[in-house]
Amino acid sequence: MRRVRALSSIRIENVQKSYDRGRNFALRGVSLDIDDGEMVVLVGPSGCGKSTLLRVIAGLEVPDAGSILIDRTDVTNLPPRDRNIAMVFQSYALYPHKSVRDNMAFSLQMQKTDRATIDRRVNEVADALELTALLDRRPGQLSGGQRQRVALGRAIVREPVAFLLDEPLSNLDAKLRRSTRAEIARLHHSLRATMVYVTHDQEEAMTLGDRVAVLIDGELKQFAPPMEIYRRPASIRVATFIGSPPMSIVPGRLASENGNVQFVGGGLRLAIPGEGEYSPREVTLGIRPEDVLIVPAGAVEEGDSTARVDVVETLGHEIVATLQIGSGEAAVNVVCRAPARTSLQPGGEVAVRFPADRLHLFDAETGTRI
Repeated sequence: MRRVRALSSIRIENVQKSYDRGRNFALRGVSLDIDDGEMVVLVGPSGCGKSTLLRVIAGLEVPDAGSILIDRTDVTNLPPRDRNIAMVFQSYALYPHKSVRDNMAFSLQMQKTDRATIDRRVNEVADALELTALLDRRPGQLSGGQRQRVALGRAIVREPVAFLLDEPLSNLDAKLRRSTRAEIARLHHSLRATMVYVTHDQEEAMTLGDRVAVLIDGELKQFAPPMEIYRRPASIRVATFIGSPPMSIVPGRLASENGNVQFVGGGLRLAIPGEGEYSPREVTLGIRPEDVLIVPAGAVEEGDSTARVDVVETLGHEIVATLQIGSGEAAVNVVCRAPARTSLQPGGEVAVRFPADRLHLFDAETGTRI
């Protein structure tokens, strides 16, 4: 498939949006630079403002403040039809009385494109999306996955400067989500088009995005490549949203002992690398489930901790266990992932290790990464 006509970037500058005259904000000063040909995924919990931001880019909503630039041109006050952006909705938005062919051709017909060009574009895109055999069917005769491919095809035939996808897979079952997600990734690679993709599903965000923008409560909390967000989350809120199971959080403090910095809290006393880099203060420690290591009997070292096994979930290739460390009011729970062959029994005790280079520290007051 041919590459669509490219644009230099989409720039979002300090965008704010409120639906109740400033009492509550759907978007709070959001700024993003999206490069030509980049797939950027907007991810966050329900109500975080991600769909509102997509609608602002499309021109379906007007921001209260800030601006939208497409290819360095300010389009903030332009209507959607003048932005040459294609939007794909989770509801497909197909005309039920029209055939697949006519649904895909509709926008070109509205633009008075000649019949030969319409047929060429529709046939080319239908072939790429494996829709050729379905062109004469109506949406009601298609599966959910097929309808979603038609919606994508209708967007592609327009040859827009960018694609906006608003939770396009949310109505599909798990198997179809995986296959359609792979199809979208293949299309992005083939078209090399700028795409902005909204989802609440962090798996979609991590697998599709060149970069991921995490929005929480209308604010941009982090904008970075997926693995940077996973390995170096900018705040506790990002850390606990990205990752499944989420990062375990342990409140405590940094203390200095004989010139060495230690984390003390939740029944843990852990050495923190980087002598002199940290001052004593209240902090929150974070640890990913895969970084909580189960220590075999006979391999216990100084600094390892003892935990009581609370819950064990078997997931086939691995187990996910909730462990309790400490006792009484100081007790904390941490989650670990381990190979399925690991022997853990609820109520039993196990030695665990927290590698120093895999610990995350956050300021106790602000929640930002230290």
